[in-house]
Amino acid sequence: MDDELDYLRQKRARERLAEIERKAAPVCVVPVSEITFNAFITENRFAVVDFWAEWCGPCRRVAPVVEALSHEMAGMVAFAKCNTDEAPRIARKFNITAIPTIILYANGKMIDRVTGAVPKETLRSVIVRVFGLPPPGAQPD
Repeated sequence: MDDELDYLRQKRARERLAEIERKAAPVCVVPVSEITFNAFITENRFAVVDFWAEWCGPCRRVAPVVEALSHEMAGMVAFAKCNTDEAPRIARKFNITAIPTIILYANGKMIDRVTGAVPKETLRSVIVRVFGLPPPGAQPD
């Protein structure tokens, strides 16, 4: 009984420490432009870019989802947003025909995309699967 209680206390302490570290990290969704885009996707092993526009209603609904995931995945995945009205060449290069479109890059290469305002759980599961990340809440061995 004491061993189990000690285990639970240690587990909770690890969870609190991880939460404090995530909150302390200066995390945000970085705006990228035609000038900074390539550097962002090549300098980050795993990158998620939200392609959006100011006038797009679904884009405004997905923005808080991307922001929340950037906090959850701090230190593992970098997040950015790219305004397609201000970066039309990038939108053409990646054949963005509908927004929001979220593209996942690994080592500078596009590896998957999600189009539309998907729920947080859906986007999280795509990111975890595509990048091979541990599932949320998984404890290291």
